[in-house]
Amino acid sequence: MPIQKQTIGTMAVLFLMPALFLLMSPLIIRAQSPDRVLSGAEKALGRSKDVKKITSWKKRGLIVRASDGASGEILIQAAKPDSFNVSYDIRGFESERGYNGRSGWMRDSREGLKTLIGDDSRDLKAEALFRNWQWTEYKKQKFKITANEPITLDGTPSFSITLTNQQGVPIKLYFDAFSNRLLREEIREGDGIAIYEYRDYRPVNGVMEAFEVTAYIGGNKFSIKFDQVVHNSSIPDSEFDFPRDTSAPLPDIPKLLQELQGNQEEIEKILEDYSYKQDIVKRELTDDGDLKIKESETSQLSFYKGYRIQRLIARNGEPLSADEQADADKKAQDRVKEIEKEIAKEEARAADQSSDGTPDRDGRQISIAEVLKASRLLNPRRERLKGREVVVFDFEPDPDFDFNNAKSFLKFFGKTAGVMWIDEKDKQVARIEAVLFDSYKVGGGILAKLRKGASFTLEQERVNDEIWLPTFADINLSVRVLLFGGVKVNQMIRSYDFNKFKTEVEDARIDEPPDQQDR
Repeated sequence: MPIQKQTIGTMAVLFLMPALFLLMSPLIIRAQSPDRVLSGAEKALGRSKDVKKITSWKKRGLIVRASDGASGEILIQAAKPDSFNVSYDIRGFESERGYNGRSGWMRDSREGLKTLIGDDSRDLKAEALFRNWQWTEYKKQKFKITANEPITLDGTPSFSITLTNQQGVPIKLYFDAFSNRLLREEIREGDGIAIYEYRDYRPVNGVMEAFEVTAYIGGNKFSIKFDQVVHNSSIPDSEFDFPRDTSAPLPDIPKLLQELQGNQEEIEKILEDYSYKQDIVKRELTDDGDLKIKESETSQLSFYKGYRIQRLIARNGEPLSADEQADADKKAQDRVKEIEKEIAKEEARAADQSSDGTPDRDGRQISIAEVLKASRLLNPRRERLKGREVVVFDFEPDPDFDFNNAKSFLKFFGKTAGVMWIDEKDKQVARIEAVLFDSYKVGGGILAKLRKGASFTLEQERVNDEIWLPTFADINLSVRVLLFGGVKVNQMIRSYDFNKFKTEVEDARIDEPPDQQDR
């Protein structure tokens, strides 16, 4: 009968529709651009004005370890622009990590308390920024966005997007293809990947929050259920700062910096006896979010009367041609002549000293003690770095410093925030990690402008039991030059093959490689 046929046909269509829709869903997912996916995900959070009102958040609940059923309390909190902290206690085993806008740290019942360095520090900084802004400010934060192959998570078709910051740290996100809500995150933590899966979304002040999380961290699976999610509560800065160890006496930082200054002057006396090689590797972030090597240069470095002389010897791993090497040698010789002229100018203006009573030293080594004059020092502590005892402290711009009458290098470093490690025995800087706290204008902004967020890491090591020399640097910055738009600089610098020889002042001994000179 017609009615029966229609009913059977309708039932067949209704039965087949879910299967057909699942088969078609990858095609639907591919049709979405990354920008459109993130736009939909932002709308899924709630009204834009409600999302933007959030300046801090705090989540508290129960965490259960899947392997043995052990449970405890977990607290996760964040405050804009980039402060972040997570802590939990499972049967007396405590674990906590945090970032305060200057330094990242972690502690647990097994390994104790330490300041994070290298990849661990870089990854936590990236996560802290993401926890505060998520994907809502990806353009402002200069994230590269790339679409991944669609995937079905627990039967749910999803979009997959990777956000990659300028340091090359990726954060992979999966969104429900229908509701646009976040299903899963994959975040790099040093050598591993932490995975978070989200469920049970509920509105909090008009913003959708997940109250259930499954986390895979360090080979363990955890189930988390929040019973409290609060927006815009007052969170003290101390919640994100490095925890104080009351058992260890705090170092006298002013005295330490005085000794640091004195040691710098002693080092300059023997610096001219040293030469070393340096590789500068220039990288770029591709449209796919990969950090790839663009080109590299190798130079021989030496010092003359406190000034650095850089002599190019190879490019992209290959020695220079005879003509190229001759040109590089001439530039090095010309540099010596420039130094002599600069010294003469410096002596001529020695009487015209700056406000702090010291002459300008353009092009020469600037001590950390000088750099920190425009900074406020915080959270001093003692730790170990590469087997040596170090004093560590955070630093940030000092709001009371007079930048109007300061030297140019102080105006720059006075806008940086970060963390510094000082070798306690030798009173030398072992490592520094810093980020540009605010944009810095070169030539009043007419020549160039370094954009906020530029970062750099510098590291030194003891050589021949008498001198500390640079071994590693990682520089990442974005510059607007004149009216020509932006220029991105992403470089990794490694110094090695340290040689000691006696420099002849007359010609600075740069006409032949140091390993061919008399030692």
